[in-house]
Amino acid sequence: MLSESFDQIVHHRRSNRRFDPNFIVADEIIERSLQRAILSPNSSNMQLWEFHWIKDPVIKQRFHELCLGQSAAKDPGHLIVFVTRQDLWSKRAKWNLERIKENIQGEPNKMEKRGIQYYSKLMPLIYRGDIFGINTLIRKSICFWMGLRKPFMRFGGKADQRVMVHKSCALAAQTFMLSISAEGLESCPMEGFDTKRVIKELNLPSGAEISMIISVGKGTEEGVWGKRFRVPFEEVVVKHG
Repeated sequence: MLSESFDQIVHHRRSNRRFDPNFIVADEIIERSLQRAILSPNSSNMQLWEFHWIKDPVIKQRFHELCLGQSAAKDPGHLIVFVTRQDLWSKRAKWNLERIKENIQGEPNKMEKRGIQYYSKLMPLIYRGDIFGINTLIRKSICFWMGLRKPFMRFGGKADQRVMVHKSCALAAQTFMLSISAEGLESCPMEGFDTKRVIKELNLPSGAEISMIISVGKGTEEGVWGKRFRVPFEEVVVKHG
């Protein structure tokens, strides 16, 4: 059953912090897993992410230092840096708009018209910024006044934008790790790294941010730090009705 297969994948996935340095992880496994990650759900299909695949031994060695000497970054087969690209919002909105328009035959239907408005009007309203904060003020004003009359998405400044793109990128990272687990290998997501130096190492623009770095390899027994335990189900799941 699919459910049983997925259950095995989830239970197999553990953060493994020590990899077998002699095991070679095939590029095909990483590519398949990244292709699956690209299929992850994300806000408005804007796909404001990049996945930087690091397999060069010299660069991996530098990243061991950038990841503050963590054991999970010492001998990985591959490293994947999950990057948010909020700065690409205009390009990705245009890309979505083009996909809609190229599939229109004759007069656009109601759904197609909504899609055109969505990416040509709403996305600029949500993401556009300026040095004086005028667009932020406009967004907050709209949210305030519209929210007085009905439920409305409270969306204003850069913090809201950052949260949104990082959520989408994290969904892709989880898909990637589950794929690695399905391939019978191990991974470890890392948050401990020097953000500024990682951005410089990858030659990223100022609008890019690092969501997380994931190491991949053949995990070892000592790489799993004890039995997995979680807060009880009853404490974290709140039922309504």
